[in-house]
Amino acid sequence: MRRFTTVLTILLGLFPLTFGTRFLFDGTGAAAGFGITAAAGGFFPVKGIRDIALGLVVLALFALGQRRPTGIILAVIAIVPITDAIVVATHGGSLATALLIHALTAAVMLFDATLLLREPHATPETAALRGSAVSP
Repeated sequence: MRRFTTVLTILLGLFPLTFGTRFLFDGTGAAAGFGITAAAGGFFPVKGIRDIALGLVVLALFALGQRRPTGIILAVIAIVPITDAIVVATHGGSLATALLIHALTAAVMLFDATLLLREPHATPETAALRGSAVSP
């Protein structure tokens, strides 16, 4: 299960980097994929940088071995795709897009956060079993 959680967490960190980069370089196309019609041009870099920053936070914490804090952050930032779903559903986008893209993303983030938070704490004994050292 730990390997599955690791892969899922890395993917949840990488996906926003790709979406954010697309908003920076192809805002109109990215807006269509987001589920709304193209908005004012200033929206694109704001959305792009937001997604990139959120992805980097997840990846940085996870790369530092901070699995539980990564779980907390994933749970907190799940508000972003929830809000995105509401925005899409209330601003001319389809309900299917709101649910299948944004609400599903939030559900996967919350699922991964739960897995990370339920992992046993690393102790010197469990670290020795895994073959790695834990700092006191």
